Formats: sequence, structure tokens, C-alpha cells
Amino acid sequence: MNYLIVVNKTNLITNDYFNDLDLVDCKDVLGDTVQLEKETYNSYVKLKKYLEQSNIIVEIDSAFRSLEEQQRIIDEYTVKYGQEYVDTHVAPIRTSEHHTGLAIDLALIVNGKKCIDPDELFPHEDIYLSIHKQLSKYGFILRYPKGKENITGYNYEPWHIRYVGEGIANYIYKNNLTLEEYLLEKI
Repeated sequence: MNYLIVVNKTNLITNDYFNDLDLVDCKDVLGDTVQLEKETYNSYVKLKKYLEQSNIIVEIDSAFRSLEEQQRIIDEYTVKYGQEYVDTHVAPIRTSEHHTGLAIDLALIVNGKKCIDPDELFPHEDIYLSIHKQLSKYGFILRYPKGKENITGYNYEPWHIRYVGEGIANYIYKNNLTLEEYLLEKI
């Protein structure tokens, strides 16, 4: 499994990638069945258990997305938030990291309330900042950090994490890099 695959507006996912993807079923915040790459899911479970010790409750909001699912989200968010929001916050088909099975959008449970939509999540940025400090210990990075929009091509998304493996995640975190910067540094 290539945990360093970059999927973005200039690096589209290919159909061949899907042939080697080992997905497992899991439940999202609404109780629906979603899928994640196997090692990614196992690491998520460990992260979730650790965070619960600090009374931070996370659930999966979004995981693997097929090409058809990405189009459904684009259509839904266009109606809900408008085209300008979609252009800056929602990946076009074949450019979403969710196609890899390695990305998770984390929902929060705050005072028993499920926080899923961006307008519900941003007020809890302090909780996400606590989560971000723990991600690398479980092989995750914050994929779209604040201040790196010109590198990632996406606005800051405190809920969007990406599995890359523990060693690489630690290096990226300690050096305040994006995945793109890490890969350029290592070439």
C-alpha cells in the first residue's frame, strides 16, 4: 500500500489504485456503514480510544468515497453552501483524498451533540487543536493545515486527517510540513 500517495487538484487518482485497495467496513457518526483502508482504520481506533481518555469524543464523518459519492457531495454542498464554497472546500471528482481510503473527516460529539457540518465544527477548533497534537503518534497528519493553503490547494480543515504511517507523520508534525512539502524534501 502506498501511504504517501498524493491526490489533489493536479494529481488525480487512477482506476488502477482502486484495484489494490484493502477496505474494511466501519460505522460513521450516523451509524451508516463506511469504509477505510485496513491499517488506517486500525490506527483510527487507537487514536479514538486515546482521545476518549481526555473526554474528546470523535467519530468518522467521512471516509472512503467512490467517484459517485464525491459527485453527490459536490451537488449537495453546491445547494447548501454555494458554488464559491464548493470551489474552495470540496475536491472535484478524482482529486479527493477520500478516494484513497486513507483520509478521515472527524466529527465531534460535544455535550452529546453530533457536530458534523463545518459551521458546527469551526466553533470547536480548540478541541481539534488538542487532537492535532496527538495525530502523529497514530500515523496521521492534519492534511490541510492553516497557513499552508497555497501549498495544499485547500482551505484549512481542522477535521481532515490523513494516514501516512507513524514515522513519516512524526517527521511531518515536528517539521511543520504538509505532505507535499515532505515529498519535495525527500526527492
